[in-house]
Amino acid sequence: MTTANSVPVSITLSVSNNSQGWQQEKTVQITNDNITIYLPENVEFRLRKIQIAARKIEKLGVEHATLQGDAWDEASQWAFALGFSCVNKLDAISFCGDDATISRLKNKLTIYAWSRDLTNQTPAELYPLKLAQLATDYIKALAPEHVTTRLIQGEALKEQQWMGIYNVGKGSVNEPCLLELDFNPTADEKTQVAACLVGKGITFDSGGYSIKSNVGMFDMKCDMGGAAVVAGALALAITQGLDKRVKMYLCCAENMISNDAYKLGDIITYKNGVTCEVANTDAEGRLVLADGLMAASETGAPLIIDAATLTGAAVMATGGDYTALFALDSNAVEKAQASAKATGEPLWQLPLEPWHQDKCPSVFSDTANSRPVKGGGAGGASNAAGFLSRFVDNNGAGWLHFDLAGAYNGSESGLWAAGATGLGIATIADLITK
Repeated sequence: MTTANSVPVSITLSVSNNSQGWQQEKTVQITNDNITIYLPENVEFRLRKIQIAARKIEKLGVEHATLQGDAWDEASQWAFALGFSCVNKLDAISFCGDDATISRLKNKLTIYAWSRDLTNQTPAELYPLKLAQLATDYIKALAPEHVTTRLIQGEALKEQQWMGIYNVGKGSVNEPCLLELDFNPTADEKTQVAACLVGKGITFDSGGYSIKSNVGMFDMKCDMGGAAVVAGALALAITQGLDKRVKMYLCCAENMISNDAYKLGDIITYKNGVTCEVANTDAEGRLVLADGLMAASETGAPLIIDAATLTGAAVMATGGDYTALFALDSNAVEKAQASAKATGEPLWQLPLEPWHQDKCPSVFSDTANSRPVKGGGAGGASNAAGFLSRFVDNNGAGWLHFDLAGAYNGSESGLWAAGATGLGIATIADLITK
């Protein structure tokens, strides 16, 4: 089989009723310059098995996969793409089918590749202002006449009372910033904002004075994964014909230790009057997202979606196989679940009630940002969502919080290569398009 350099290798999918004599346990078979994935006709978890097979094929040294044959539908080709793609091979796939199918898949893969590559960049390459600039450049290039931006950085954050981003980022030599990107295809400034996206953009997370271990800090370049996902979702929606006004807020900072860094016991007073005692400087994501959620609420948008690599508790609860969903609005939950099902992205709702706001109490302020116990205590992901719920209007109506438990893998698995996955992009794009 030829695998050298960028020579394409043909990949076919064979769906059988098991009457052809091939061994069912051997899902992948190689003949000359062709690789065939064999699946029984009524196999359970078909797309998962295709993704696993694709991961095996990539590890054979195949540099470029060309999908061929009538058995490939759009969903199975996308499952293959997720399993095959990896660092330095994020878009090395040729799809098959009619022109419309190929175009949709190529466009989707290109945007996922951009978002995943952004997340995989090193902290030296990607600092807060660079993250805001790259997201701006990419989305503006898709719709230059319909995109405007506003960037608030450094001391201007304090002056305009975006105190979460300011406090988390003030300890770094790289200035924190809040990016507001407005996609308005109507060109009418009075047009109602249909949806807002808010992304956590912590370009590196040392944990601050609640410092992480070496192992815990090693992958923290991925802590801006929420910003990469919402930017990718907006880009995908635009290329799919988004005709509504959508605003995106990226909350960008480095969480570092210095003589200027925020400290345990500090109290942050937010723009909406909520006071927060810092019980854990490593629970910084919720502190910056609070600003983005308040900015989004000011627009009056009926749909607000935030996405963040927020808690280890969500990873523990889902095994990293699902995005964890939190909401106080059952109608919004139904829409999110429908979009996740339509796009084939795993999503699982975890508990959130109004009383979760009180799970991180403080004697000195309205709330703390965590609890001063290991891991923030039981129910940490729900408690973080409860904190965020303080910063959305209308008792959380139309608000969805995506805790991106499956956004990044420190090492490869049977399903994924090491690095960013892009999970959540298609679901969020579907939500704002509908």
